[in-house]
Amino acid sequence: MTTRLLELNPEYYTIWNYRRLLLRSFFEGATSSTSETGNDTTDHGTVQQYITDDLAFLLPLLRQFPKCYWIWNYRFWLLAEAARLLPPSLVYQLWQKELGLVGKMLTLDSRNFHGWGYRRQVVSALEELSVAMGSASASMTEHEFAYTTKMIESNLSNFSAWHRRSKLIPRLLGERNANNAERREFLDKELELVQRALWADPDSKDQSLWFYHQYLLSNFKPSSPHADAIIPDLPDADKIAYLQAQIEDLLEMLDGAETCKWIYQRLLEMSLMSKSLNDQWPVASSDLEMWIDKLLELDPLRTGRWQDLRKQIFP
Repeated sequence: MTTRLLELNPEYYTIWNYRRLLLRSFFEGATSSTSETGNDTTDHGTVQQYITDDLAFLLPLLRQFPKCYWIWNYRFWLLAEAARLLPPSLVYQLWQKELGLVGKMLTLDSRNFHGWGYRRQVVSALEELSVAMGSASASMTEHEFAYTTKMIESNLSNFSAWHRRSKLIPRLLGERNANNAERREFLDKELELVQRALWADPDSKDQSLWFYHQYLLSNFKPSSPHADAIIPDLPDADKIAYLQAQIEDLLEMLDGAETCKWIYQRLLEMSLMSKSLNDQWPVASSDLEMWIDKLLELDPLRTGRWQDLRKQIFP
């Protein structure tokens, strides 16, 4: 009955919860108590069959409703039950299959944030199981970072891939034991990557590239968290040099993309960062005035914000 109801409407979360109760009772039926030792023994084959059958039931639902929270939540619950009831070696195989599955799903819909969130859970589970099984190389950070590169190269507008990349970078550099020179080289490559993407369509309204660019620039803020910085001990003079180079690059990009509000916004943000580092504006005050005027023209919904910014720059 629950199968039929969920096929008709997978948003009916009460039915998912009832199905959980039914499966729990099936799992209990596959667990028997040994009177001599007082320990419970589980029929792993029966439990595994219940779980794999239910995972298979979810596949057509995920294809039809790829953004339904309850399907993803229930699938994760099934695998959590597998971890509770089955040996680690069997559970690891199930999670490995999940990684392949979510990879295929993201190939079909690369920007499905449900899929990206689920992938993070799968990777975390595989890493924990690898540690439990005594693996010497449990981390999948390098693998996942390479995966974000692959997904970005296939679709520059993949916000989820850019976001995942930003979250992996601190851990990636830590695991590599990267020194300052290696970190600087890494930052240069990431700036080059996002700049190439921005130059491909500078007048694009796509926000994902600009958000990742903003993340990289946050390394030059005086208030940037030390632990998350790509180069934690970067001198202020080097920060100013980086910002000046970025300003010059965006000014060049502005030629032919005069209607892109993100360029003006980023120019102002970088100018404020530079000013906070050495108390000097990197550009003429007339440029700052003009950029604010363009934002007021191009983004009237945020008029108050830009007017407040003008007061901040010209008190």
